[in-house]
Amino acid sequence: MPTKAATAPAAPAPRPSFMAWLGRDPTVTMLAALIVLAVIFFGALAPARFLSGETLRAMAFQMPELGILALAMMIPLMSGGLNLAIIATANLSALVMAAILTKMIGPASPPQAAAGVIALALAAGLATSLVIGLITGMIVAFLGVHPILVTLGTMTAVKGIAVYATNGGVIGGFPPAILFLGNGTLAGVPVPMLLFVLCAAAVAVLMSHAPFGVAVRMIGSNEKATRYSGVATDWMLVGVYVVSSLLCWVAAVVMMARFNSARAGYAESYLLITILAAVLGGVDPNGGFGKVLGLFLSLILLQIISTGFNLLGFSPHLTEAIWGATMILAIAIALVRDRWMAHLWLKRTSK
Repeated sequence: MPTKAATAPAAPAPRPSFMAWLGRDPTVTMLAALIVLAVIFFGALAPARFLSGETLRAMAFQMPELGILALAMMIPLMSGGLNLAIIATANLSALVMAAILTKMIGPASPPQAAAGVIALALAAGLATSLVIGLITGMIVAFLGVHPILVTLGTMTAVKGIAVYATNGGVIGGFPPAILFLGNGTLAGVPVPMLLFVLCAAAVAVLMSHAPFGVAVRMIGSNEKATRYSGVATDWMLVGVYVVSSLLCWVAAVVMMARFNSARAGYAESYLLITILAAVLGGVDPNGGFGKVLGLFLSLILLQIISTGFNLLGFSPHLTEAIWGATMILAIAIALVRDRWMAHLWLKRTSK
């Protein structure tokens, strides 16, 4: 009786190389190339100062606060909205925490009492951010007001409360445990960078794999179709601004710890840069698409450029003008990218 010929097991499919993986996402490829070019450019102009461990360390301490705020901006953008109140939310949250820390912890406070006050301050700051996010989200979701108008009003109101409560002054002088979160290191890595990486990983999982993130992407692509498909779009939008405010609280902790102070006007120049970083990182300004990896690379690029300009003695005003021009260029690139991706998709489906 004839026997069947033995068949060799199929060879596993080869894993794609790193370069092939980069080629799948034109935004990631472009940002990686720009980072290399920026390092070569500034390294050639200021090799002794730019290509030093001290400069790298300074960038690692400076980038996290902007990065966490950019994550807070990214989530509303992916829903088709915007959150202009991220800086005001972070500052008010920091002021609430700073007031509790400075009034309830004295030089003679025992460690256990100080630990309890720190926990109370962190909880109060978190509650402040969440209340702001909840109110903002409910107005956007249930009253149907455009997010730009709502968050502009929230930003103005929250900043007004912060300035009124402090007369525009600074609250400073925090215990070492708080300062460690902004200036300490673990295994040689700055603690703020570790917090940023943890936040970025959490947002990446939330927006790419969790049902919440899938719903937010759907809302950003087509809110009406998402509502008709059975998704509670109203509450999902509320969740968008609550999560955004939660990230503002983390940024507030990092900022107050790094500066050893809190003030109503800190980091106001970051608002434009968070939008720039998100759009440059591939987040669709109209909603529906975005990746944390692209945002992470865009933040690295912007930090390299900012540090390089500072080392070369560029005026801060010129730097802001360059940021504005870069944002317009990033939006133009995003539009070209979307049209090119649509062209490729039509070309594939027509075969």
